[in-house]
Amino acid sequence: MSKDYQELYRTYKAQIETYLEKDCFIYPEEPQQELFESMRYSLLAGGKRLRPIFVFDFCNMCGANWLDATAFAAALEMIHTYSLIHDDLPCMDNDDYRRGMLTNHKKFGEATAVLAGDALLTAAFTYVAKAPFSAEIRIKAVEVLANCAGELGMVGGQVLDMDSESRQCTKEEVLAIQSRKTGALIKAACLLGVLAGNGNDCQISAAETFAENLGLAFQIRDDMLDVIGNAEELGKAVGVDTVKNTFVHLYGLETCDRLVKEHTQTAILALNAFSNHDFMRSLALELTERTK
Repeated sequence: MSKDYQELYRTYKAQIETYLEKDCFIYPEEPQQELFESMRYSLLAGGKRLRPIFVFDFCNMCGANWLDATAFAAALEMIHTYSLIHDDLPCMDNDDYRRGMLTNHKKFGEATAVLAGDALLTAAFTYVAKAPFSAEIRIKAVEVLANCAGELGMVGGQVLDMDSESRQCTKEEVLAIQSRKTGALIKAACLLGVLAGNGNDCQISAAETFAENLGLAFQIRDDMLDVIGNAEELGKAVGVDTVKNTFVHLYGLETCDRLVKEHTQTAILALNAFSNHDFMRSLALELTERTK
C-alpha cells in the first residue's frame, strides 16, 4: 500500500480513537461508574475502526470536510461495539476473548455486559442527533442507522443465524444472514458518510452497491480465515464456525476465493461515482485480501 494510503488511514483512525477516548462516556459526577467503565472497556479495545473510516472517507469523497462526520462515525462504532459485546455472551457465541482481551462479560459479569451494550446502542442515536448537520440530514441518518442495526438489519440477521444453527441452510439463507449481520453496518457507514458529505442520489446508490458487495466479500473472507487463519494473529479463536452455515461450508475454499474477488471488483467499480476514490479502492483490496 502507498504511503499516502497509510497516512490517511492513520489520520482517520487517530481521529475516531481520540474522539472516543476524550469525548465519550466520561461522567465523573455520575454514580454508575461501573457501567461507563464497561462501555469504554469494549469501545476503546482497538480494532481496525473500519466503520468510522468508511464514514470519514465517503464524506471526503463527496468533497466535504470529513471531520464534520465524527459524531456519525462514533455512533457506528458504538453500535458495532454493542453488537460484539452481545455476540460474545453465553446465550449467543459464548466467547472468552475478543481482540486478545477478555470479553466484556468475563471482565464485568453478564448483567453489566448486557446493560453496557444497551447503553452503547442507545447513546449512538444521541450522537447522531447532535451531529453538526441540518435536521433533514440527521433524520435521514437516524433512519439509516435504525434500519441497518435493527430488526431489518443486524439484529434480524442474528436471529436468522440462531435459527439456522440446528439445520443445513440454503445458499439464499446464508446470504440473507450474512448480508444483515455483517453487511448492514458497513452499508450504514457508507451511507452516513454520503449523507454527511451532502452527496447526490447517484452517490447514495453507488455507496449501497459498494457496501453490499464489500460486506459480502469481507464476510466470505472472514469465513475463510476461520478455517485457514491463525488464532494469535486474529485475536480470537479459529475453527469455531466449522459446524455453522458458513460460505466455506457451502462452497469450499476455492470457490469462496473466487467469490471474494468478484464481489470486491463489483464494489470497486461502484466507486466511479466519486471523483477521488483511491483510498477506498485500496482499503477494499486490503480487507478482502487480509490474513488476519
